[in-house]
Amino acid sequence: MRCPKCGCLDDKVIDSRASREGATIRRRRECLTCSHRFTTYEQVERPRLMVMKRDGRTEEFSQEKLRSGIEKACQKRPVTQEEIDIVVEHIVDELSSNYDREVSCKDIGERVMSGLRGLDPVAYVRYASVYRRFEEATDFVHEVKKLEKPHDTLTARLPGI
Repeated sequence: MRCPKCGCLDDKVIDSRASREGATIRRRRECLTCSHRFTTYEQVERPRLMVMKRDGRTEEFSQEKLRSGIEKACQKRPVTQEEIDIVVEHIVDELSSNYDREVSCKDIGERVMSGLRGLDPVAYVRYASVYRRFEEATDFVHEVKKLEKPHDTLTARLPGI
């Protein structure tokens, strides 16, 4: 690792610890030439995931673009940056484990809506309005009515009950 102060390549690791629930390793280093201390982070490199857009184009998946969309939906809402980070990490982990090379923008959008639904109902409706391209006020009303229904898809009514 190159020292940010003098550019030397010789350093020693003083301390290593896992951070972000084991997804990242934080290393505290000291340059052997100038004794400057600095921190580096190490994480698993994920394969490049391509996103199939609605118009047929493909572009590289961007975690920052995902975060930006969620942050815009949560603007001026009582949602912390940590909560947003958790939703983003959950979505990225899910995409990495379920897709090898390509994912549709629809799959990403549905995961974002699911995450926002549990986080903040107003942020959910804001995101839905852009994602589903609302054109009339009735579109908002329909989406808000969906929020009133429980989101539990596993609870099915048994016959005769």
